[in-house]
Amino acid sequence: MTKENETKALVPELETDAVTPDEFDGASENEETTVPEELAVLPLRGVVVYPLTFQALNVGQPRSIQLVDDATVNKQMIGLVAARDAEIEEPGPEDVYEIGVAATIHRMIKAPDGTVRLLVQGVERIHIDEWTGDAPYLRARVTVMPDESLDDLSEEESLEIEALTRNSTDLLRRLVSLVSQLPDELLMAAINLDDPRQLVYFIATNVRMELPDAQAILEIDSIREKLLKLTTILTKELEVLELGHKIQSEAQSEMEKMQRDYFLREQLKAIRKELGEEDEQTLEVEEYRTKISEAGMPEEAEKEALRELSRMEKMPPQAAEYSVIKTYLDWLTDMPWKVATEDQLDVAHARQVLDEDHYDLEDIKDRILEYLAVRKLKLDRQDEREQDEPQDTIRAEREGVILCFVGPPGTGKTSLGRSIARAMGRKFIRMSLGGMRDEAEIRGHRRTYIGAMPGRIIQGLKRVGTKNPVFMLDEIDKVGSDWRGDPSSALLEVLDPEQNRDFRDHYLDVPFDLSQVMFVTTANMLSTVPAPLRDRMEILQLDGYTTDEKMRIAQQYLLPRQIRENSLRTDEVTFTDDAMRDIIRDYTREAGVRNLERQIGTVCRKVATKVAEEEGISVHVEENDLSDYLGKPRFYFEAAERTEVPGVATGLVWTPTGGDIIFIEATRMPGNKRLILTGKLGDVMKESAQAAVSYVRSKASELDIDEEVVAKSDLHIHVPAGAVPKDGPSAGVTLATAIVSLLTERSVRADVAMTGEITLRGQVLPVGGIKQKVLGASRVGIDTVILPRRNEPDLEDIPEEIRSSMSFVFADRVDDVFAVALRDGTTSVKPSDGASAQEESPNSQGEEVSVSQDQT
Repeated sequence: MTKENETKALVPELETDAVTPDEFDGASENEETTVPEELAVLPLRGVVVYPLTFQALNVGQPRSIQLVDDATVNKQMIGLVAARDAEIEEPGPEDVYEIGVAATIHRMIKAPDGTVRLLVQGVERIHIDEWTGDAPYLRARVTVMPDESLDDLSEEESLEIEALTRNSTDLLRRLVSLVSQLPDELLMAAINLDDPRQLVYFIATNVRMELPDAQAILEIDSIREKLLKLTTILTKELEVLELGHKIQSEAQSEMEKMQRDYFLREQLKAIRKELGEEDEQTLEVEEYRTKISEAGMPEEAEKEALRELSRMEKMPPQAAEYSVIKTYLDWLTDMPWKVATEDQLDVAHARQVLDEDHYDLEDIKDRILEYLAVRKLKLDRQDEREQDEPQDTIRAEREGVILCFVGPPGTGKTSLGRSIARAMGRKFIRMSLGGMRDEAEIRGHRRTYIGAMPGRIIQGLKRVGTKNPVFMLDEIDKVGSDWRGDPSSALLEVLDPEQNRDFRDHYLDVPFDLSQVMFVTTANMLSTVPAPLRDRMEILQLDGYTTDEKMRIAQQYLLPRQIRENSLRTDEVTFTDDAMRDIIRDYTREAGVRNLERQIGTVCRKVATKVAEEEGISVHVEENDLSDYLGKPRFYFEAAERTEVPGVATGLVWTPTGGDIIFIEATRMPGNKRLILTGKLGDVMKESAQAAVSYVRSKASELDIDEEVVAKSDLHIHVPAGAVPKDGPSAGVTLATAIVSLLTERSVRADVAMTGEITLRGQVLPVGGIKQKVLGASRVGIDTVILPRRNEPDLEDIPEEIRSSMSFVFADRVDDVFAVALRDGTTSVKPSDGASAQEESPNSQGEEVSVSQDQT
């Protein structure tokens, strides 16, 4: 039983069933109050009875009822002690406190349910010294513990007691004002009490407190300490009540304000209705309801939109959430749920458009035409398929396509997306992924954030206003990741035809169908694109252009565009073929045509300056005029100069910007067979160098190399352009050739470049990037290329004009490479005295690129 159920503090003159002490069964003021040495003990659950106070008790246990009956008949005192745990039904000696109170029973009333209601009065504190029995009820030997007397206090201590008494009374006054259950008569009774001891017990009896605190007040001997403890308890209870009252008042004020606003709005609606005016909010809600019904949303999205609209309708426009819901509904209703552009399925027209915008790129053009042809056949034969196949199967078919264009910069990857959209008659969106690190850029932010917005996929579709555009994701290989998430992981759902049918943006939180979107991604390299993402895309490779292809692109596309952009007429500037070829060869060295267009633009601007100064002139640009327009040539064929000294060989490399050549230099000095490698080489390339040196040393006698010279020399291998990282196994044959050239004093042919991985047994293994490497060799004037035998099938990917203009040697062993690459005879410069060439490599003169590892 709780304190409220078990006990009730009584001031006899204040209770309806209370009487004065003189009326309690013949009790009188002069009745003996001596406490016997042995008392029957009644355990109390959840309540503490104090001396000098009255308390109402409910007794229900059989042993407790018998104890009360015996005490009432014999007019004996009883001992009242509190149980430590109120949950124990029949507390034993070990379950009660040792200090209690001796009390007399003034009234006993038996209830119809068998329980007994008592009115007891505490007489004096007692200490249980020894338990003398537990049947039929508890009995114990006790010692009286009178409270500390106030007669022996000093004047200063008396003043402190008086101050504490007044403070306790004041705290009780504030407590009564906050608790409606405490009557004002309780405060008046406390004020009329002069005895501090009686005041402490009186307040403790009538104020709610925890059982340990109530027991602590009973056990303290000093009246001063009792008052301090009571003050602490009252202060804490008062703070809790005041805080609760404050919270209740604020909540009540807010509720009253909301009710007031509601009634005022209702009155305003009634007034406007009487005046014939419509409510602005009502009109806005109805407008959104109409937009939702006309938007063509799927069932889940429409249900969510109507739910948010219902919330907004019940909300005042001044509420902060109102504008958030309004923005969300704007996004939902503006999305192109059912708006789609009709595809132009004329294959001949699409081929014409693609040819107008781009030269060559036949593989990519064929893939687009295949897609259009399949779409055309699907629509033409839809009726037949509906008769032969279940309707669910037809609906589940994928409609979109996901392509990935991979190639060097300037090869037309991005502009291809616009051409595809124009050929198909679709809208075009481009989104750059370069440097993106926040996953929310793809999926959006949740609406719980301030300033939340959908991701850029949803934003782009809303902006373009159709659900089947050509969506270009540019530079997908340059996506990063950090603590904000991994955007490439978020793209897995976007670029998966099996999942993007129900793409769920974090902001909209409803599925949107991306299956009809044609996604086109671009990349310079695939090694940085995660494998799961590569697996979801159809990879189409764009390689570099040959010189003849660049000539045609320049004449058909680049020159007309630069003439138009620089406000020239077609007859005001013309280029000879030789001039255009020299620009390609001497002023640009790239896989694409971006720098070529810049050089053509430079010439056109200078011509525009002449035309502006002197109207009516026409400029014919010849090869001898290029130095006047573009300055001195930036590139030249340096292989002959670099390789005329033994110990220098020309290799082929693959870079993210296309194929290129690289020079490997070797020299020796007196030492003890130490190998020095420089040029910022990767681990794989260093291991290739170690393998090449080991092979050459093992075959020294067969290669006519003086073994004593090798044993007393240190080898230093250097790859120029030292700021550019280089790695990969394909330089193995080039490294071996440079070492043999150095040690045999036979220079390497200037028109020969090579690639291939070497083994310790002298085998030449296949490598990757053959087409890009051959195109790079062609750009710098190399005539002969040495390739691994197993790379011979890769020549089919090389344009016919390159294959016919170059010689290809296929090597099974590194000895085959030496036979073709090394010249006969000696040179005037000894290998030990040969210095590295001072000229910069093409990479160091042009755009700086990293040489990445070849893939077999």
